[in-house]
Formats: sequence, C-alpha cells, structure tokens
Amino acid sequence: MAYSDITFKDKNPIKRWLQSRRLVVASRIADRSLNPQCVLDFGAGNGELCKLIALQFPKAKIVCYEPTSSLMAEAKDNLADLPQVSFCSDLEKMTEGSVDLIFCLEVFEHLPKAETQDALWQFNRLLSSKGKAVIGVPVEVGIPALYKGIFRMTRRFGAFDASIKNILLAALYSPPKDRPVAAIAPGFAFHYEHMGFDYRKLQALVQAQFRLQQVITSPFSIFGPWLNPEVNFLVQKVTPTVNSDAAR
Repeated sequence: MAYSDITFKDKNPIKRWLQSRRLVVASRIADRSLNPQCVLDFGAGNGELCKLIALQFPKAKIVCYEPTSSLMAEAKDNLADLPQVSFCSDLEKMTEGSVDLIFCLEVFEHLPKAETQDALWQFNRLLSSKGKAVIGVPVEVGIPALYKGIFRMTRRFGAFDASIKNILLAALYSPPKDRPVAAIAPGFAFHYEHMGFDYRKLQALVQAQFRLQQVITSPFSIFGPWLNPEVNFLVQKVTPTVNSDAAR
C-alpha cells in the first residue's frame, strides 16, 4: 500500500482533509521573508510537502530527504515535474550549515530516543547560523487521543494503537511507554504506531537545544493542543556566543 493511500488519498474524507490541511498550516508558518536558498524536507514521505515548499519559495533549492527506498521511489515519481527538487537518502553527504530552513512533519513521533537525538543533532549540523525549522507532530494525548483512538478501533480493534486500555491511558495523559519497534532501514529503528508518543516531551527536548519561536496547532489554532490533532513548532538554531574575555 502506498503512503498516499493512508494519508492524502485515504478513503475517509475527514482524514484526507486533515492530512492536506496540516501541510498547508505547517508550510505557512515559515514566512516568505525568510528567503531561504536551501530548504530541506526531512523525512519527506511521498514528497507532497515539497510541492507547497516550491510554491512558497520558488527560488529555493529543495532537498527531499527520505531514508526508505519505497517512499523515495514514490517521492521521485510525485515530484518529477519540479526541477528545483533534489533527492537525498544519506544526510552525511550534505554539507554542514548548508540549509536555511528545515521542514520535518510527522517524523518524530516515529523515532525512538536515539534516533530522535540524532535527528536533532543533524538539524544543528545542517542549519545555517540563523536557520530555522518547522517541526510538526501529532497530538496523541488528551482529547485528541480519545477521538483518534475511536477512529482507529473502527479499522483495527485491539491493535496496540486501538486497544481500549491504551486509548484511555493516552487520553489521561499517561500513554504507554513500551512501544513496538521495527527497522525501516539498516540500523534505523522506528515506531510504526503513533500511540505512546507525547508531544510535550519532544517540545521540552527541542526547547533545550533550539530557540522556540512559535507554537501553532492544526487545523483550528484557536483550540490549541487540548483539542487539535496536530501541533507545529517553529524553532531557530541557537548560535553559541563567544566570551570576549575567554577569546583573548
């Protein structure tokens, strides 16, 4: 099954709208005035976001990073008409400080602790001195966990992310900590299910390493993360200050 079949082309019209809307909201967080020369879509999936990035920043070089070969194939097919997009499956081949803006949507909820730390390290390595990143993740605790859980039960009742116990735990802001792990690429661990992810922990981790500039939820920002299914963080790289006395 293609990635788009369970996201942008899902049989449920509400899910299709939410998936499309989250991309629009996230892309608009990054103001056009940033004028980035290079934009990285980190964990691009089938590349759908790159289309919006190309519209918003038509002069920018866009790098579509996707480590899994099947999704990379989908992205290359989906973005064949966009010459400003290049494709990358190995971030180590990218130059330090070469990226002005990173988009990373619906990636971190899938990453175990080590992979999360590595991704944030790559952000710091790749971003230019005043570079920014838009990080979008699902809200899987509280009320959103309840209505998402009910929806999942209609499709796969009793599965890890569709069991009554786990849904209630997540709704009470205490999601299960023991999450199933698989490998999507050699040496790359991955949580397939969103269940167990807590955006608040990621927010704390991000704030410890970057300057948090904005938090926007989707699709209706007025309701915040207590009701919305998606939250986005706009962060800026923190450039270490040099102590003038120590530098002498």
